[in-house]
Formats: sequence, C-alpha cells, structure tokens
Amino acid sequence: MKIIVVGGVAGGATAIARLRRLDENAEILLLERGKYVSFANCGLPYYIGGAIEERDSLFVTTKESIEDKYNIEIRTENEVLSIDKENKRVRIIDYTSGREYEEDYDKLLLSTGSSPFIPDVEGINERNIFKLWTVPDVDAIYSFIEKEKPKKAVVIGGGFIGLETAENLYEKGLEVTLVEMSDQVMPPLDKDMAKILENHLENKGVKLLLGEGFDGTENKGKTIKLKSGKKLESDITILSIGVRPNSEIAKSAGLELNERGGIKVDKFQKTSDENIYAVGDVIEVKDFILGTNTMIPLAGPANKQGRAVASNILEKREETYKATMGTSVAKVFDMTVATVGSNEKSLIKKGYKYKKDYYISLVHPMSHAGYYPGALPMTIKLIFGRDGEILGAQIVGYDGVDKRIDIIATTIYFKGNVYDLSDLELAYAPPYSSAKDPVNFAGYVATNILEGLTEPITLQELKEDKSKYTVLDVREEIEQVSGMMDEAISMPLTEIRNRIGELDKNKEYAIYCAVGIRGYIAERILKQRGFSAHNILGGYRTYLDIEGSSDYSDLSTEQDKFESSENKDDNNKEIKLLNVCGLSCPGPIVQVSEAINKLSPGEIIEVVATDPGFARDIKSWANNTGNTLLESSANKGKFSAKIQKGKRVEKEEKNPTNIKEKTMIIFDGDLDKAIASFIIATGAAAMGNKVNMFFTFWGLSILRKENAPKVKKDFMSKMFSMMLPKSSRKLGLSKMNFFGMGSKMIRKVMKDKGVSSLEELILNAQRAGVKMTACQMSMDVMGLSKEELIEGVEVGGVATMLSDNDNSNMNLFI
Repeated sequence: MKIIVVGGVAGGATAIARLRRLDENAEILLLERGKYVSFANCGLPYYIGGAIEERDSLFVTTKESIEDKYNIEIRTENEVLSIDKENKRVRIIDYTSGREYEEDYDKLLLSTGSSPFIPDVEGINERNIFKLWTVPDVDAIYSFIEKEKPKKAVVIGGGFIGLETAENLYEKGLEVTLVEMSDQVMPPLDKDMAKILENHLENKGVKLLLGEGFDGTENKGKTIKLKSGKKLESDITILSIGVRPNSEIAKSAGLELNERGGIKVDKFQKTSDENIYAVGDVIEVKDFILGTNTMIPLAGPANKQGRAVASNILEKREETYKATMGTSVAKVFDMTVATVGSNEKSLIKKGYKYKKDYYISLVHPMSHAGYYPGALPMTIKLIFGRDGEILGAQIVGYDGVDKRIDIIATTIYFKGNVYDLSDLELAYAPPYSSAKDPVNFAGYVATNILEGLTEPITLQELKEDKSKYTVLDVREEIEQVSGMMDEAISMPLTEIRNRIGELDKNKEYAIYCAVGIRGYIAERILKQRGFSAHNILGGYRTYLDIEGSSDYSDLSTEQDKFESSENKDDNNKEIKLLNVCGLSCPGPIVQVSEAINKLSPGEIIEVVATDPGFARDIKSWANNTGNTLLESSANKGKFSAKIQKGKRVEKEEKNPTNIKEKTMIIFDGDLDKAIASFIIATGAAAMGNKVNMFFTFWGLSILRKENAPKVKKDFMSKMFSMMLPKSSRKLGLSKMNFFGMGSKMIRKVMKDKGVSSLEELILNAQRAGVKMTACQMSMDVMGLSKEELIEGVEVGGVATMLSDNDNSNMNLFI
C-alpha cells in the first residue's frame, strides 16, 4: 500500500510514525511545503523573547532522523498543487528545482494545517510587518530585531499567540501596544475572566487598545492605522489576527467542506472520498460539550487524530476520534490562563439562559495550603448545567492552574459532574495543594447552588437592576477602609447576628465579602431568619477585577519625597519586614494594621503578600489611616510595599504654592459650557496642573457615546435615556439655541475660525491626562450605565469628588 501524507508538522508527523509502527511494509511518502517538519510552532514566541535560547531547540526532530528511524521518504519544499480523486493521483511542485510532477497513492492523508489571516489593507507588505507561524517567520523577526533594534512594537490580535508574542517582545525590551478588535483579550475566556488578564498585562507595561480594528499602515509601516481613526507609531508590527484552514486543494478536489472552509470528516477521519483522510487544524470536529460541529485548531487534538487515523488507513483496527473540548493553557507574564469546554458567551449564542439552562461557580482559592510559603491565588469559573453536568471552566492564576484545568477536563471526558468534583480525592501535601483542593471548592459552590443552599447573583445582575437590591458588605471594618462597593451598608459578619434587627424583611439583600466565603455564611444566616438574600459571586475581589483600578505597580507612590535630600535620613532607618504570603483577605491588611500600631511615627515596614487584593488595597488603606505608602511593586505573583507610619508633610508645608491641582464639577449639559469647561481643563493641564473633571446630572450627556451599545433598562431609565441628548454632538446652547440651529451655527463658526470642536477638545483633554469621573449616583438616577459612556471615563461617587477637592487649589462648578 502506498500512502501519501500531505503536511508534516503536528498530525501528519504523528501519523507517519504510527503508520510505520503498524506496518513495516507500507510505502510512506511525506510531502511538506515548508523547509522543516515536526517543529515546535507553539515555542516560536519564546525564542523571540529569549526564554528558548537555542534555535535548534525549536525542532522536535529532524527530517533525517525521521527517515532513518522509520524508513520513510520525506520531501520538504514540495507542495501538492491538486488532487485527482478518480485516478488517485496528486500533482506536486518541487520548489527547490521548480519541477512539477505527479505521484499515485492508495490512501491520501491531508494534514495541511492552517495559516494566519492576513488582511488586504494598505501597507501590509512593508518590511517591518510580520506574521508568526513558521520557523522562517521567527527567523525573520529575530533577525529584524537584532539588526534594526526596534523600540516600539505593535501586536495585532489578542489571542493566545498575540499575548505570548506581546509578552516576549516586552521581555526583549520593546515598548508594546496590543490591538484587539473585540472588547477583550483571549476569546476563549469570558469577559469577567479576561479582565484579570488585561489588568495583569497593563500592570506589566503592555498598552491595550481593545475594540480597535487594524486598518493598514503608512509611512513605510512605521504608522499603524486603526479603524477608529487613531494612529500608532511602530518600529515592528506582528499580525496575530486569527487562522484559516489550508483547504484549497481539498476544495479544488471537490471534497466536502463546511462554511468556514474546514474539511468535513467522519469519526474515522475519512473525508467525503473513501480514499482520502484528514486531520488537524484543517478539519471540522465535534464539540465535546454541545455536540455541534466546530473548528478548534489545537496541537493536542491534531496529534490524537494523527494517531487514530493511522490504524484506519491501514484497516488494522477502527479507531475513532470522539470530539474536541478545547483544553488549552497559556503563560502570560507571571500568570497562567487555561480553559476547557464552553464559555458563557458560546452558550448564550446557542440560546442557553443563565439560571435556567446553566449556572456559575466562581471561587478564588490558593494554589496550595496558605500557611506553606509561596501559596498564590487563582480564580476558577466553573459553568455547569441544571443536572450538574460540567459545561466548561476557565482558570486564571499564578501557580497550579494547569493541574486544575486538567482535573476538570478529565472529569468532563469521563462524564463526571460537579458532585464528582466535590468528591474527588486528590493528592495533598502543604507544598502542593490543600486538604480541600481548589477543584473541590469549585464543586462545593456548584453543589450548594444546585441544592438551593445559595442563590448567588453576578455583578452584572446587580448592575442591571441596582434598585432591586440593598448591598451588604460583611467584611471587617479594617478591610472596608480600603474601599467598598457603591452604596453598600457595612455589617461585618461577626456583628450580623446582633444587628439583625436593623434589616428589613421586605428588602432583597445582595451580600459580599472579600472572595465569597463569608458572604455565603451571611446569606445562610439571613435566609434561615426569613430574609431574601443573595451572595455576590466572587466577592469584592471580582468587583475590583472588573470595576476597580488595576494599578498594582505604582513604583513611585511617594518616591520623590522618599529620595529627596530633605528625607535622606530615612535611608538609614531600620526597615522591619512582614511576610503575609499565603494569607487571604483580610489577613494581610489586618497584620499590616497590627504591625503599624507597634511602630513609632516615621518608622518603616516592608510587607510581602500574595493576595492581589492587598496590592490594590494598601494604597487606599494607607491614605485613609494617615500612613504613607513609599513604594509598591509586583513580581511573579508577589506584591511588596514599603509603608511609613504617619504622613509626610514636610515638603508640602515648606512649599505650599507647589500644589497644582484643579477640580471642575460639570453639572450643566449645554454645548457652550461644555466647550468652555474643556478649554479650561486642557489649558490647565498644559500648564502642568493635575485636572479632575467630575460630571454629574445633565453634564453626563457630554460623555455619552455617539453609537452606544444597547443596555437592558427599566421603564424609567429608558424614559430618561430617550429625553437626554444622545451624545456631545446633540447638545444645545444655554442661550439662543433656536431648536438646535444655534448649536450648528457655533460649531460652524468654530470650524471656520480653526477652533477645535467639542469632540476634539475631549480627545485632547484625555491625551493631556485630564481625569474624567462620572457620578455613579447621577448615572443611576438618569438611567445611564458605564457602557454608554466614552472610553477612559471613570465612575465614582461624591467621596471621589471631595477627595479631589481637598487636594485642589481651585474648584469650579459649571
């Protein structure tokens, strides 16, 4: 039997090895259009960054080694041009000589893989525009970096390869901007989980531009154009927009394809032609969870398909490839992200309804026992059905993520459910796990939901219907110093039984703690006493991940004062060390508070923690308790901070005139007042002032997006939204508006006189670093949500405005 295999990277390379092991006498010919076979394309980004130091390490094996070991003929740089099904013959071109020739076959295996999508836009072929898919691709990128010494890089696409490429370019010393057309990175993740990753990327120094489409280049590839009109400067640009199946020869041969160009195969990997088989990225597979047809380009499934198809080709024993569940993992700087099965987005597209067809378990466990050094946090999102069947999972964390996703994937494969996750007996020792493994915890929460012990709500549910719930913060008061959810009532868990009389059984309570455990306990207390209560999934940590600041690494919080000559004696002070690694909230903050209380004013303590909440909380805690955060940093899942007891005021007292901060409260929504506000703001910023603009009531209309997404609202909110101006372009004048004619006239005059429009003024203010905050209370009253506001606007309450006022030497109410 003569077998021709087309493509020799993943599935094809596995298939030829097993073909030979099963049949010593078969004639096997491998045709590969590239120069190399069986190379580690998943390792290419790490060669760029230097994690993989030797180029030869990218090759799993060599052409010569395979030929010698398996007695197989391999022809590299030979591409199949066409297939003659009737005569069982392929036409081939040898790129080394330019010769075209034909070969007959008894069985043909297509493992042609996929290729990066390259958009047809201006400037796509410039010398500094690259794709990253093959060894020649990485050679070209590596050589360009070594010779041209680029400083700025742009990565187009925020999937697995895009994120790995961004990380490795950053590790190479480049300033990196990542552009992604969707509103999140890493498509297999849901948006709430992707936000954790986005925060980490930004903290590491990668600039993210989400919701931005690539629209070509100009200036010889040095300027990247985006569909929004923005332009970026780039010395090197890597395209990672997605992949397309290499199914051209299959299509020309008349093989059956799906709408995306994937080759349709049966469970034995046979195509619509009985003598032609196909494996890998080029084929359509069954979705393990939903049972629908899909395409999932992953190396693991490709290799398993290659192994199974060999037996089927030789008719030795029928082997089936069942389906693909999409188990995947990636390193992104210090974090690891992993997924398996369906995400919430895909379920919703299939018509699934939350709390009707599926539920969510969201937990924040540590990688191993917290009391053993080096324990690091992870977030597990488990999606499951009404009967407990596991539909999918996503995990983002620092350590042990791969182990947990593999446990869940194995449970899915053997048709296990959330009750099985609870019951799994997993290896335990303090350095490796906890007596209750993180996977067990995810299962416990899921079973509690199914058994009706808890009726949790998501932050999105709370956001969509805030008027329905009264929010309770059951954390300890020392934790609340660092911040609370808007309009939350403080009622620590330790006090809730004694203060139960303060609660109203006619209200519905949404409860949160740091990560969810105490929230669940509070929910159980209230429910058993006749109250309607819901635990907020993920607690305050998830709230901060999604809504809060992502600033973990303000390395110069008070550095100017810390290093000034006036305070040089501080360097001689003994710095006390406090290690709170492994402790979860509120542990770190509580221990810091106790340690600070034992210090004398001016003394310094250095704290090391692994709780991400600590990294965000410590700055607010220091400000609110009259202490000074001198330095903070984050590295490989550990967060450190230097805190001095008491406030540093010497510098400000000696130079009170150095305060240069302005706060403007924008109450009116008139065009002329908006223009004046932004002219003042940009002028103040240009003079070196820090400028805060707080928008409330009618002023919120200035910040509305022109084409805002649809948001679910109640009747009154819809009415307010309809009556308010739809965007800054719809604002009227405070005087002489004349049914909108006045606005058009003043805009024309401004254009004729070369004065920037309001929209340009807003953009200029953002570029100048003007801080724009929308009043949360006013948004609730006016029926507006954050999604309807322009990018870059923060949401805050009156406390935010008053804090800015306190720091300002000029306050304006407009």
